[in-house]
Amino acid sequence: MATHSTPKLVRRLMVYLKPYTLQTVLAISLLIITMLCSVINPYLLKIAIDTYIANNNLKGLFVIGGILLGLNLTSWIISYFRIEIISKITNEILITIRHEFYSHIQTLSFDFFDNHPIGKILARVIGDVNALKDLFNQTIQSLIPELLTLICVAVFMFLLNVKMAIACLVLLPFLVFAMSFIQVYSHKRWLAYREIRSGLNAFSHESFSGMKVIESFANETRQAQTFEGHVEDLSKSFIHAIKLNDFFWPLVDLSWGIGNVVVFFIGYRLVVTGEIQIGTLLAFCMYVGMFWRPIMNLSTFYNTLITNLSAAERIFGILDEVPAIKNIDEATGKPLPQLDTIIGRIIFDHVSFAYDQENLVLDDVNFTVNPGERVALVGPTGAGKTTIISLLSRFYDPTVGRILIDGKDIKKVDLESLRSQMGIMLQDTFLFSTSIMENIRYGRLEATDEQVIAAAKAVNAHNFIMKLEDHYQTVINERGSRLSLGQRQLISFARALLANPRILILDEATSNIDTQTEQLVQEGIEKLLKGRTSFVIAHRLSTIKDCDKIMVVDHNNIIECGTHAQLLQNQEGLYAKLYNAQYQLISEII
Repeated sequence: MATHSTPKLVRRLMVYLKPYTLQTVLAISLLIITMLCSVINPYLLKIAIDTYIANNNLKGLFVIGGILLGLNLTSWIISYFRIEIISKITNEILITIRHEFYSHIQTLSFDFFDNHPIGKILARVIGDVNALKDLFNQTIQSLIPELLTLICVAVFMFLLNVKMAIACLVLLPFLVFAMSFIQVYSHKRWLAYREIRSGLNAFSHESFSGMKVIESFANETRQAQTFEGHVEDLSKSFIHAIKLNDFFWPLVDLSWGIGNVVVFFIGYRLVVTGEIQIGTLLAFCMYVGMFWRPIMNLSTFYNTLITNLSAAERIFGILDEVPAIKNIDEATGKPLPQLDTIIGRIIFDHVSFAYDQENLVLDDVNFTVNPGERVALVGPTGAGKTTIISLLSRFYDPTVGRILIDGKDIKKVDLESLRSQMGIMLQDTFLFSTSIMENIRYGRLEATDEQVIAAAKAVNAHNFIMKLEDHYQTVINERGSRLSLGQRQLISFARALLANPRILILDEATSNIDTQTEQLVQEGIEKLLKGRTSFVIAHRLSTIKDCDKIMVVDHNNIIECGTHAQLLQNQEGLYAKLYNAQYQLISEII
């Protein structure tokens, strides 16, 4: 992940303020009015003491008092509207960032998810985005007004007395240097802290998802110890980061204290010599407090900045991720053409693929599938069967070679137009935490309830659904764990049938269905496969005997191809050996 400099991160964050320019200008204007009301107070106090009190002018003193009361009341009313405007801007910016972040993640290729645990992604979507809230709030409420306050107070201080103003500012360069030094190392520590926190989130997500496995192996104690180790690492990294941040306040307090001593000493000498009046000294002392208060607030902002910039860096690190599978023609910058309604002729033309440079999965694979053919892929685990399907679905692109559908290279057609015509059913069926009706409708969002029910009936899922408490409106929890494995598969079949794909892929889709359920669903599968080019990956070879073509994958290539009967003729072939071994095992069990 690329690193970003602090100025670059800040500039990039400020881009999100552009749509709210008018609201931001209004908020800043209100802040300036509030700031001016505050800055004028000491000067009016000086006038009251040196002019009206010194001359016993009560009328003038009441006028000054009325002005002070009016200014502070105005400041209070304006502050109410200012806070409301800033809160609205901040919340809308966070919604924009989170939406942009989520939308971008959906465009990323499978290789991104292969390398990023779900828990770490959640930490960025939720935790890191939330961390930016304080940053935007304080940017508008602290950075801009406090800088303006600092400038205005400095001007008034020089107007009152140049000698005392210079004495007050003499320690400022030292403070700026020390804070800059701390920022460099503090940012690195907070970045490390957020990485460890993401690791904890990832571990927690994985543990909760696999709780059944943990409990079935009685590994609760070990998981708890591992969790405790993650928490301890998180605590240490937090303390390591916060220790450095704690140097901010002593530095500011020390500079403020020394500045006050110097100003009082010089001011006393000036009053004794008659160079200034007592009102001027009191006003200047108030300005000293007003001068260091913005510095304290800016230190708080700076502290928030270096704490939360690590969150911004992690967010932009993912936003800068470029999808390996793109939908834009890089040469022209224009969207790729739509893939017309698929007929189903598929060609793998000298296709090779490797997930990395060292591990070759497919090596010069060539085959042709005619429209409407039912093709089975068999072979040992890890031979490359699922990789062929992933390449066909364009979850990955071939390292070498090309894949053609109806004569068109799938890398040169619109990705959505390709995948919208493909139905993929995996062994691990994923269902969403919503009703059965909506889970089936996910195959075609515009489908009516009647069409959903018809699809369920076609794959023989209707009967068990109607036995549930709320029928099709029964809400299932995450991944459908309230249903049996077979019931989940039946729902996925209904979802695929409703989508009406032109190319259908069954990746061990019936492996979790018992024999009785499998007999019920075979009729539905036949309807699903009819008229479609289909690929079936199965280890139970008895389920693929009727396929038009069986391709045996091993040693990074297709080593055998033919019908069930043709492949059995070669008793020395891998398919015959696998089939005979399964047949013998079944015979022994019976």
